[in-house]
Amino acid sequence: MKLILLGAPGSGKGTQAAYITDKYDLPHISTGDLFRENIKNKTPLGIKVKEIMDTGNLCPDDLTVELVKDRLNNPDCKNGYLLDGFPRDIPQAIALDEFAAPDVVIEIDVDLNKIEHRITGRRSCPKCGGSFHVDFIGNVDKCPTCGDKLIIRKDDNPETVKERLEVYQNQTAPLIEYYGKQGKLVKVNGDQPIEKVFEEVVKVLG
Repeated sequence: MKLILLGAPGSGKGTQAAYITDKYDLPHISTGDLFRENIKNKTPLGIKVKEIMDTGNLCPDDLTVELVKDRLNNPDCKNGYLLDGFPRDIPQAIALDEFAAPDVVIEIDVDLNKIEHRITGRRSCPKCGGSFHVDFIGNVDKCPTCGDKLIIRKDDNPETVKERLEVYQNQTAPLIEYYGKQGKLVKVNGDQPIEKVFEEVVKVLG
């Protein structure tokens, strides 16, 4: 079973990926993890990636595709895998179709305005590592667990969130239409409890 998981930042995609890989015994392949692993191990591809990222640029499509293709050749992928964060755009999707076309593409569908609220309402405790949301704790500035001052992570501030969602809409959202035309896309309602979302995913995958 070759799967792709799509969803905007904050849609709960990471949580569902963990559930799926555990239930179906599939390797979870994230491009972010691939970049870090290759850079850490100083592979030829990792050295190229590091040079590009050190200049502040995004890894180009051809190099990203090469990293993924190399990873899919590993023995643990022979019975399938879950791709998360790849393809990022249409050119990557076209390249993937040439060597490992997916069987199913699942989109965790959540209204972007709700996602923005989800993310910007998060609060973190630097002392105990707790994570909270204003919907449940209100506008308090003290950690309910240890009393330390809560913070808003850099990635969770409104400006950064808007930027990330815009990038998603411009680059990744067209993939929904691309795979829809192939008859491979299935939308799952991500605006419900985690367990309910996973129940829908299981219905899709069987």
